[in-house]
Amino acid sequence: MKILLTGSTGYIGKRLLPVLIELGHEVICCVRDVKRFNPPESLQENITVLKLDLLDEKSLNVIPEDIDAAYYLVHSMSSADDYQSLEEISAINFRNAIKKTKANHVIYLSGIINETELSKHLTSRKNVEIELSKGDYNFTALRAGIIIGSGSASFEIIRDLVEKLPIMVTPKWLHTKCQPIGISDVIAFLSKSLFNPKTFNQNFDIGGPDILTYKNMLLDFGKVRNLKRKIFVVPIMTPKLSSYWLYFVTSTSYKLATSLVHSMKIEVICRDTRLNRILDIQPLNYKGSLTKAFSKIENNEIISSWKDAYSSSDLNFNISVFIKVPSFGCFKDNRIRTIENYEDCLERIWSIGGENGWYYGNWLWRIRGFMDKLFGGVGLRRGRTNPSTINVGDSIDFWRVLYANKEEGRLLLFAEMKLPGEAWLEFKIVKNELIQTATFRPLGLAGRLYWYSVLPFHGLIFKGMIKNIAQ
Repeated sequence: MKILLTGSTGYIGKRLLPVLIELGHEVICCVRDVKRFNPPESLQENITVLKLDLLDEKSLNVIPEDIDAAYYLVHSMSSADDYQSLEEISAINFRNAIKKTKANHVIYLSGIINETELSKHLTSRKNVEIELSKGDYNFTALRAGIIIGSGSASFEIIRDLVEKLPIMVTPKWLHTKCQPIGISDVIAFLSKSLFNPKTFNQNFDIGGPDILTYKNMLLDFGKVRNLKRKIFVVPIMTPKLSSYWLYFVTSTSYKLATSLVHSMKIEVICRDTRLNRILDIQPLNYKGSLTKAFSKIENNEIISSWKDAYSSSDLNFNISVFIKVPSFGCFKDNRIRTIENYEDCLERIWSIGGENGWYYGNWLWRIRGFMDKLFGGVGLRRGRTNPSTINVGDSIDFWRVLYANKEEGRLLLFAEMKLPGEAWLEFKIVKNELIQTATFRPLGLAGRLYWYSVLPFHGLIFKGMIKNIAQ
């Protein structure tokens, strides 16, 4: 069968794709930015890539008429202030486009929306579900709460809190109950629902067997990691203070933290588990999902991470716009050094950032990351998805990968920290030389003052960095 997959570069889409291909389907992958889509070579024979934007109705004309089904896995929770209206427009455009095809089944991954009062985020999910259900195809909505898996936003936020804070003074929403589910079970529900008549024109809640408070989840996480943690819940934290607390302690962006805090005040518990029986799925419990996630991390098998989504930095741009590094009106720090061993140098470049650090003055990088957080930036807490591989679109600390070609020996990064301008960092190996170039395009007088104020630190850091990478 021919399946249309939206959100192909997202956390869920990347994990569902290989499962659909393994089931024998041909998958039409929809992406806004082709340069961000890097499927494994083993999957490419069964993939067709379409460039489209759900907000641009005309761009959806490229969707082939002969598709048999479609997955809607698109969310815009923190990409814009008016994401509710944008999500509704996207859903309507998608529904109208699918009407022109022969697709008879559309599946949407939504959130559990069983309370009468919903957060802005969950209200938006509900509205999208309503719009998609109006199509002349069979429609299935799967509603999930907290998703636990290596690289998921929920997992990484819990991990940040538990592993960094032995004692936590927390907001009262930690007493809110939820029903977490493992990412492997989410993928199983998504794949097994496809073309199953028993799922047509219905919505289902999907969750694991455990109903826990967020406090229980944090404490159980500590037990799985053999960490003793103390949590004190206080009633004085306002939603704004809670958002700041989550933002500074974890790797989440402030907009995402705000959306999460408002959603975490609402219980997300399944109405029933009838889909488990229909599809013969027995979801893992919470601790089992955590154990599975850490086994993936320890074996470097993380397929996707929420940190690689633009929502992790509140940015929304096409890589092609920034991939050509400007020269006019820019400041540059250009350094060249002879390398001792090509392969060793290349591996050091491809391992930069995250736990490996930046090869010189890591304490200065950490200070810069802390300052970035103070001004509302992403800081250094995102790290990197995989310690040895890099794909276009990945996040590396407070940088975004614009270009990564190991055979060519070139890596180009774009800065996502708060700056009065735009910055690029490029590494390129030519013959026996490493060329390292930092480019800064200032925005007005503030940008020029910023460049000259950090020039002494750049001289120290960039000199040490290229020396240690090249040697």
